[in-house]
Amino acid sequence: MSTSVYSIRLDDRVRRMMDEIRDVNWQAEIREAVEKMVREKKKHHFLAEARQLRIRMLPIESSAAEMIREDRDAR
Repeated sequence: MSTSVYSIRLDDRVRRMMDEIRDVNWQAEIREAVEKMVREKKKHHFLAEARQLRIRMLPIESSAAEMIREDRDAR
């Protein structure tokens, strides 16, 4: 897996508070938070896309049971 660098600017006050808390691996915590947010945003994007596809689909006139019966009778 390759990695890349993404820099952010933090308020000096926040950076000082982070420096005071020494028992936290900030790099790992921030990476995990970013990955979680990306997964959530991607999931919402795919769900919105699926909803749009569902809206454009033609309504099905028959029930699932009727379609299964039709398929079984065709054999």
